[in-house]
Amino acid sequence: MARHGALAPYRSLTVIDGEPHLLRDDLAPAGGAGPADRARLGGRPLFCLAHVTDLQLADVQSPARFEFLNRYFADPRYSKIIPVQRPQEALTAHAVSATVRTINALTGPATGLAPQLVVTTGDAIDNAQWNELQAFLALFDGGTVALSPPGRSGRYHGVQLVEWPDDIFWKPDGEAADGPDLFRSAFGFPHHRGLLDLATRRLRSPGLTMGWLSCHGNHEALNQGVGVQTPGLRSALTGGVKPTGLPDGFDHDQALEWFTTQPELFMTGPTLPVPSHPDRRPISRAEFVEAHFQPGVRPAGHGFTERNRRDGTAYYVHDTPWVRLIALDTACLAGGADGCLDLDQARWLEASLAEVHSVHARADGERTRTGNPDRLVVIFSHHGIDTLSNTRGAGPDGVPLIGRDELLALLHRFGNVVLWLNGHTHTNTIRPRPDPLSPGRGFWEVTTCSVVDWPCQARLVELIADGEELSIVCTMIDHHAPARPVLARGGAARPGGSVARGHPDPRWPRTPDGPDLPAGSAHLASLHRELAANMPFGGVESGLAGTASDRNVALRLAAPFPLSRIGG
Repeated sequence: MARHGALAPYRSLTVIDGEPHLLRDDLAPAGGAGPADRARLGGRPLFCLAHVTDLQLADVQSPARFEFLNRYFADPRYSKIIPVQRPQEALTAHAVSATVRTINALTGPATGLAPQLVVTTGDAIDNAQWNELQAFLALFDGGTVALSPPGRSGRYHGVQLVEWPDDIFWKPDGEAADGPDLFRSAFGFPHHRGLLDLATRRLRSPGLTMGWLSCHGNHEALNQGVGVQTPGLRSALTGGVKPTGLPDGFDHDQALEWFTTQPELFMTGPTLPVPSHPDRRPISRAEFVEAHFQPGVRPAGHGFTERNRRDGTAYYVHDTPWVRLIALDTACLAGGADGCLDLDQARWLEASLAEVHSVHARADGERTRTGNPDRLVVIFSHHGIDTLSNTRGAGPDGVPLIGRDELLALLHRFGNVVLWLNGHTHTNTIRPRPDPLSPGRGFWEVTTCSVVDWPCQARLVELIADGEELSIVCTMIDHHAPARPVLARGGAARPGGSVARGHPDPRWPRTPDGPDLPAGSAHLASLHRELAANMPFGGVESGLAGTASDRNVALRLAAPFPLSRIGG
């Protein structure tokens, strides 16, 4: 425990032993969970991938992020909008960089394989902005990350400034004229003078050393993941004023609807001038896809295809010798955070599944043989089954949507589907999806927590053939930043992260609260995780980490076909 606030203590973190793997046999006739015998994780390694989701890289100085809405955290009318701002979000790029470096050094605990691919499942960015997308690509491909363009002074300019007229944001530089902010007074958050200027400087990322696949989520498509891109909003994004509150007489009962369909209304209250920048322009789905086609990246387009470029779609297949990966686009462009899947994409999905099944069930239940070779199928998307509940795209001018039950019925017709990876909820959750018509059959749905929020983890997934069974071994990934941010005593940090002893760095002055955080990116990633752990309603006690059976697990299921057919 580091310090006390009036409402809760501020906790530091420490390193403990990793959790053992639990064996989950839920899909077996007498399914259950228990400790995984190491011997039962043996077999022939097939595939290893890393799953990373919900980075939510935010331009924390953007004019069209409505952070002031966090004031309404206790109002249920805003429950599907907030949080709009997090105390750790200026440091997220450093947490992502640390995650990239960690994945580059990983081998699977069950197979010994290094990840052959990294699969992302959307919400890599926060506000559907071009500069956020460029930062994401630089972090994963390698390059210079310039997420939040500085103001003319080269300094941070946003809601965490001491001078900003609100006490609901953590202000690490010090106290405002009327006293400490809510995070410092109520929750014991620390004082780190100069942190924001440091956090928003350019960052160099090494990039992933293996190929990675991309995915389209609601935060890639919509303002703050909810609001449609109206002309007024597009203009505001590249403008020079930022709202600080709602207009007089605002109807709070209409908050969610207006946030979804007319987000520019949230800019009609009081404002403050902020530096403008043209790279904050909003992106379309077609621009999101096109940006992935850079020379030398692998796989080309990071999964997106020439058909996607031509048709403006964002769903595709990516084949390996062992597995067909199918990316779905579940973002609803008509607005709203939850996802949807239209019938056009569902028909494409059905055809893509048939291509890797020698036999499958037709819609009428009859079995049909295709002559196609069998391959295991891993589906990935931003939203999972239970959050495909958005009906906004099903209006008279929209493409009809497929419902949750219809989609599950479709997938259960194709027995080679063994895994569905997704994100969106920021919570570790693993659910069996049994086939109601074939006891002992089905697939596993694995939802991984976010990088932006506690527990700031990714997930390693290994597929192992074991006779007539398949094991899917999941292991949580903590990035290798120190558990506690190292404070510089008598010195500042060199850019590489090591602490330089000797004279204090005048750019990083001491404060009355004690020595300050060094400039090394690993320590900024460490502070990001510590702040996320202490986030009110979203930290260590929030349930976002899931239970032990949602983290390190060995998921068993019957092999859908003789696995000796694949991989030689």
